[in-house]
Amino acid sequence: MSRKLIKILGTRGVPASHGGFETFAQFLALYLVERGWEVIVYCQEDEGDKVYEDVWRGVQRVHIPVTQGGALGTIVFDWKSTLHAARTQGLILTLGYNTAVFGLWYRLKGITNFFNMDGIEWRRQKWGMVAKTWFYLNEWAGAWLGNHLIADHPEIKTHLTSRVSGGKITTIAYGANRIDQADAGVLRRYGVTPGGYAILIARAEPENSILEVVRAWSRKPRGLKLVVLGKYDPAHDYQRLVSGSGSDEVLFVGAVYEPAAVEALRFHARLYVHGHQVGGTNPSLVEALGAGNPVLAHDNQFNRWVAGPQAAYFDGEDGCARALDAILDDQPQLARMGAASLQRHQEAFTWDRILADYETLLAPHAGLVAASSTPLNESMK
Repeated sequence: MSRKLIKILGTRGVPASHGGFETFAQFLALYLVERGWEVIVYCQEDEGDKVYEDVWRGVQRVHIPVTQGGALGTIVFDWKSTLHAARTQGLILTLGYNTAVFGLWYRLKGITNFFNMDGIEWRRQKWGMVAKTWFYLNEWAGAWLGNHLIADHPEIKTHLTSRVSGGKITTIAYGANRIDQADAGVLRRYGVTPGGYAILIARAEPENSILEVVRAWSRKPRGLKLVVLGKYDPAHDYQRLVSGSGSDEVLFVGAVYEPAAVEALRFHARLYVHGHQVGGTNPSLVEALGAGNPVLAHDNQFNRWVAGPQAAYFDGEDGCARALDAILDDQPQLARMGAASLQRHQEAFTWDRILADYETLLAPHAGLVAASSTPLNESMK
């Protein structure tokens, strides 16, 4: 008996605790394992000095320690993962193109490598020129070196067709669970009540329009809170500016990682505000749709495709203030927007749909391996 084999690289590993790609890797890995695949996920470790393997919920994990921190540590981890994964044949799925140049090693080894190309990283305002150049060159490297590319948004595919033929690119978006109920008791720890607040969940970076939203909200009393999730360091210029621009109706509650807490905060919010200007299908926006949130989003081609025509949109601080004035107290409009969010989620962003699309794409390229009880640390040597 044989099974399909795939190795997933490019994240910090599973179980997910660091962001959208890790969450996706977890969902995909477990889905494929349930359908009889052999799945290997590479995991970054900050401690230890030896590579080790184990199994988590049927997913085989290769743990690779790195001593370097930050971006350098990620690069070292990706390189070590690439070398390890290339020791044996098997389909590679690389999530993100930040170190796509390493894909040359797979080409030399004759190993098939699919890239999920994520967003247009080199356009983000937070990066300096050196980082932007690195990302720009790696985007080209991923486009050329990958055997096939996955775009999570039609506009990302359009962008990538300036590098390679459209026939080399498949569009598959991001998924989210539908949330039909959540414990309102969780809200007490944040000092809010159901329907008595709007929510913003984003990294504290300029391209996410957080300063514009906070200032727009704070122009006048709103009678409800704006709950802002994320880390705000007073030593960071932009983050200090944002946190200092809010009225007493803006609550900075810090980074919240507990899934039940995030779900409750989403589900019971009157409005979800999404300021992302750059990227493809943003996980946080898709999760807002799954929670049935009315959505007010920055007006760009990425957000409009995801959230659909029934969402509200803004451009800049003034535009955000006008939109808030128009919709915050319009309960019938908010109800229509929330229903439209659930409909958009159901038609395009359920995990069942997304993961089935991935399996359909990957299956013809996944080499078969003999199913055995051979320990992972033996089979991977």
